[in-house]
Amino acid sequence: MEVNTFEPRTDLSGLHEAVAAIKAEIAKVIVGQHQMVDLLTAGLLANGHILIEGVPGVAKTLAAKLLAGTLDAKFSRIQFTPDLMPADVLGTSIFNPQSKEFEYKKGPIFGNIILIDEINRAPAKTQAALFEVMEERQITNDGITYQLEQPFMVIATQNPIEQEGTYRLPEAQLDRFLFKIEVKYPALQEEIAILQAANRHQNEHNLAATVSKVVDATVIQRLQAQVRQVVVEEKLLQYIATLVNETRLNASIYLGASPRASIAVMNCAKAIAVMQNRDFVTPDDVVFILPHVLRHRIMLTPEREMEGITPDDVIAEILKAVEVPR
Repeated sequence: MEVNTFEPRTDLSGLHEAVAAIKAEIAKVIVGQHQMVDLLTAGLLANGHILIEGVPGVAKTLAAKLLAGTLDAKFSRIQFTPDLMPADVLGTSIFNPQSKEFEYKKGPIFGNIILIDEINRAPAKTQAALFEVMEERQITNDGITYQLEQPFMVIATQNPIEQEGTYRLPEAQLDRFLFKIEVKYPALQEEIAILQAANRHQNEHNLAATVSKVVDATVIQRLQAQVRQVVVEEKLLQYIATLVNETRLNASIYLGASPRASIAVMNCAKAIAVMQNRDFVTPDDVVFILPHVLRHRIMLTPEREMEGITPDDVIAEILKAVEVPR
């Protein structure tokens, strides 16, 4: 992603320095995968949850741990398995014999940055436990509502659905992820660089511990507030709404994107804009972010899937069909 040299009307120097520091720390360990790092950072700035999909061994979990390692905030990791129960994630009420009352013991979801590893290995009952916390950032237990500390961000990894022992995530849960990052195999030269780096750090078993904390929770909230102030012109709002509406009209799509997707596109575009040193959104920001926001929110018709068409293919068709505002 190229950095724009336009001088913004709002002072974005602090935000730019924080983003550069985060990316520099992650680059100490991660070789290549620049788009994944950009999208992880954009998700943090846009205050949304991120789903990372890829085959085992392409640094999905490591990237999430590295991002968390650069933030001075509470980090939790939850390994999803087929026998994981909702209480293992959210917490449960335990009887205290001294007070003779039930006390709520909070689960690992109570944190700022939550890594859910292999999220699609848990059954639907456990997946449903995440609905309230991801959307409303609160948990209700025994009729009492507990608000989570801000910032709150879920970074989930998953293996491709065709792999053994995986479950398809419910559509309602997928819609709660700001965007889905698809991590591909590295290029040959990148893999050589990975081997060279691994050879240099062969005595360091915890690579995530090699990064420094460069931003704290208070700063993150301030940066997120700055992103929300980014200007989006009326014609761009109409452009976003038209693009999302086309997913509901396209003959290749069985299930289109919801209004939540429109809001996600707008918020992500704002984050991309400030990362390029702009305090306003351009059509290019929308075009860049659209596939990542929509690919997990639409369902193709069975006929199109059998033809080998992917959601990204259909999204590209929609981008070509809708006129870009000038």
